[in-house]
Amino acid sequence: MSEGALHDVVVIGGGQSGLAAGYFLRRSGISFAILDAHDRPGGAWPGAWDSLRLFSPAAMSSLPGWPMPPSEGGYPGRDHVVDYLARYEQRYGLPVRRPVRAESVLRMEGGLSVRTDRGTWRARAVISATGGASRPFIPPWPGGALFQGRQIHSSAYRSPHVFAGQRVLVVGGGNSGAQILAELSRVAETTWVTLEPPRFLPDEVDGRVLFARATERVHAQMQGREPAAPGGGLGDIVMVPPVREARDRNRLHAVRPFARFVPEGVVWQDGTQSPVDAVIWCTGFRPDLGHLAPLGVLEADGRVAVENGRSTREPRLWLLGYGDWTGAASATLAGITRSARGTVHAIQHFLTTERS
Repeated sequence: MSEGALHDVVVIGGGQSGLAAGYFLRRSGISFAILDAHDRPGGAWPGAWDSLRLFSPAAMSSLPGWPMPPSEGGYPGRDHVVDYLARYEQRYGLPVRRPVRAESVLRMEGGLSVRTDRGTWRARAVISATGGASRPFIPPWPGGALFQGRQIHSSAYRSPHVFAGQRVLVVGGGNSGAQILAELSRVAETTWVTLEPPRFLPDEVDGRVLFARATERVHAQMQGREPAAPGGGLGDIVMVPPVREARDRNRLHAVRPFARFVPEGVVWQDGTQSPVDAVIWCTGFRPDLGHLAPLGVLEADGRVAVENGRSTREPRLWLLGYGDWTGAASATLAGITRSARGTVHAIQHFLTTERS
C-alpha cells in the first residue's frame, strides 16, 4: 500500500523491535508499513563499536521465525547482527520504507496520522518502536563544562586506537562499560568508574540463563508468587571472552564516582586529583518519543503510561521495545518476540472489534 492509503498499522522504527512486529503483522494479514529513519538496515546496530559482542549465543539472540545463524567464537559481533537483521527483513518481505523520519503523530477521524520528512502516513493503529539509540544519556556532573579533555558517549565510541597512551575514565557498570574497558585497558591507562561495585556472573552463565530468570520473574509476578529462579538480571556483567581476558590481566577493578571535574581531570571524594585525557560515558539511553508529544501522552519522566504496551491515553497507540516498562526484556533481541506477539494480537483484536 502507498503512503496516502489508510493502513491498518504503521510501525515507526525499522530496528529489531519493528522487524519483530512486522513478522507477526505479516502473518496476521493486516496491512502495514514500517517507517525507518536510517538509510540502511540494522536499526542502531551499525552504529555500535567495532568489537561489540552480544552476551548470548546466536540461537538465543534471534527474532521470531528464523534463528540467527551461528557465529565464530559463539557470541555474535556487531556486523553479524547487522547482516542477520538485513537478511531477516528480506526473508519475510517486510515493507520497510527508508529513510523516513517520523516527526509527529496526530489524531484524525478513525485513526492516527504519522507526519514524516517524506510525507504523511495514515493508520488505524500505530506501533512506536524507535528505541533510544538516538538519545544517548550523559548525566550532568559538577564541573563538566570546565573539563578540557574529550568526553564521548559509548554510542560514539568505535575502537581503542584513538585513545592509545591516554588516561581514560570509563563510566558505567554494565556490559558496555565492561567490554569497552576490557579493550581500552590494553592500550590506555584506564580507570573504571561505577556507582556500585559491578556484578559479575559466573563464567558459565550467559544470556540464556539471564533470559530464563527474567521469564520466570514475569511468570511469578503474573501468578502472584515468589520467583523460583535465583537472582541476577540483564544488567549483570556476562563474562564474554574479552572481559574474561581483562580479568586475567587484573583490569576489572572499579572505583566509586569522582566528586567533580576540573580542567585537567577529576577530583575524587577524598579530595585527591587525577589527570584525565578522556571520559567515555557508558550510561545508557533515554526513549526516543518526541514524535508522540502532539498526542499529549508523554509523562513528566518522558515516558508514556502503558498497560501491556498500550497507551493509557491513546487507545490506538502501542509502544514496543523500550525496556521492561513496555515488556520484560523487550529491548533485547532475545526478549522482543514475546512483546511483539502480544502487541500484534492486541491490535488484531482492537481492529476486529472496531470493524464489527
